[in-house]
Amino acid sequence: MDLIKFCEDLYKIPRSLTGKGVDDSLKYIQKYIPLEIKKVKSGSQVFDWTVPPEWNIRSGYILNISTGEKVIDFENHNLHVIGYSEPVNLELSYKELINNIYYLEDHPEAIPYITSYYSKRWGVCMSFNQFKELDKSSKYKVFIDSDFNEDGNLTYGELLIKGEVEEEIFFSSYICHPQMVNNELSGPAVLSGIVDFLKNKSTYYSYRFVLIPETIGSIVYLSKNLELLKKNVFGGYNISCVGDERSWGLIPSRYGNNLSDRIAEHTLKRHYPDFIKYSWLDRGSDERQYCSPGVDLPISSITRSKFGEYPEYHTSLDNFDLVTEKGLNDSLLLYLKCIDIFEKNRFYPKVNVFCEPQLGKRGLYPNISTKESGKIVKNMMNFISYCDGSNSILEISEICGIDFEESFGYYTKMKENGLME
Repeated sequence: MDLIKFCEDLYKIPRSLTGKGVDDSLKYIQKYIPLEIKKVKSGSQVFDWTVPPEWNIRSGYILNISTGEKVIDFENHNLHVIGYSEPVNLELSYKELINNIYYLEDHPEAIPYITSYYSKRWGVCMSFNQFKELDKSSKYKVFIDSDFNEDGNLTYGELLIKGEVEEEIFFSSYICHPQMVNNELSGPAVLSGIVDFLKNKSTYYSYRFVLIPETIGSIVYLSKNLELLKKNVFGGYNISCVGDERSWGLIPSRYGNNLSDRIAEHTLKRHYPDFIKYSWLDRGSDERQYCSPGVDLPISSITRSKFGEYPEYHTSLDNFDLVTEKGLNDSLLLYLKCIDIFEKNRFYPKVNVFCEPQLGKRGLYPNISTKESGKIVKNMMNFISYCDGSNSILEISEICGIDFEESFGYYTKMKENGLME
């Protein structure tokens, strides 16, 4: 699956919490993975929240009436109109206009991403450089062609790949941010890549995938599926900001000690040891909902440059200069390594001989003694010493400081030679 093309094709579709942009994005993703598209009525009560009206936007611009030139145009970039903006058709002076303009002085080339989901207002966004070019003596026409539908829907996508057991590994990502790549499209791309990898494979665990608008989407989904998720979800990850090549980070669950946390940390330590381990207090994505009190699902998140902590975040600079094919593919591979550990870690090995087993007669002891072979023997014997049936392979790996794949290799060899139950 070509992850970068996936992002490029979705880039200019105007997404928000609801509306045609979300529907069009999900229909596109269905070309790659067999999502089931579901709808929830606007106005529905979901825990402490209410599903907002469906919002759609067709166009928006500011026109300098004196020159006839458009200062900004939604057609050029989705971020020029704030999310959930009211429709307007006004002529305003410079002083009247600037009360509804948003920009970033510290990033003068960037258009900011601004929303007003739950309080109605209108607004436009531009770079600070564009703002400085406004003629203070001119009048301006502001036109935003948008609407709210109280009888509309919130739309999301869901897919379940069944395994041998009902226990599930859960993956979630977003379809709500317009024209940004790392903070938006990298998550659905990597999630779709995981589905593409798993869809024709036999797995032990079942795998559930959801593509939702952030916050309200996860609240909607939990309100409808909480009992099932609490019963079946064994682990999983919320996928966001996974497309650049800068840093790696782990955002753990609320207490940071579930299996998802441990698998993610083990994988990052072995492959990217300079990763940043954040705390629950650094959260900001939908791990907020999945790990909230009373929900308590075993969900964490592996990121690249973490949301809120890279300079392009929530601006028009979050584009294909930041997100790369390598960044996306490296993230996909890391998540697949975590899945591999989930699949293999279900064994609790128990050695079935007393004292140390005689490895030589089984061809498990190196014929030549070298520094490297000595390390292998030590690791193998350390692994065996914790095979009492009470530890998983991951737990033994962590105790012994051994890579999971190395430990699983020892387990496989021991089992083939009749030494492990």
